[in-house]
Amino acid sequence: MARKGRKGKQGFASMDRERQREIARLGGKTAQSLGKAHRFTQEEARKAGAKGGRANLQRRVKVKERRRNEP
Repeated sequence: MARKGRKGKQGFASMDRERQREIARLGGKTAQSLGKAHRFTQEEARKAGAKGGRANLQRRVKVKERRRNEP
């Protein structure tokens, strides 16, 4: 009988944590060796963090406005 609603963990999520970490580690090493990995400088990381903070604030303001305008 088919289950309705939520499915159990599938694919990558069904693996144990150590196996997931091993696969991720290998992917990181491969990206580094191919020169496709990116390392943030301190300034880039600061800008990215500020951008994320602004986006979060804008989202919260929109939700607040929507709630205020509800009947």
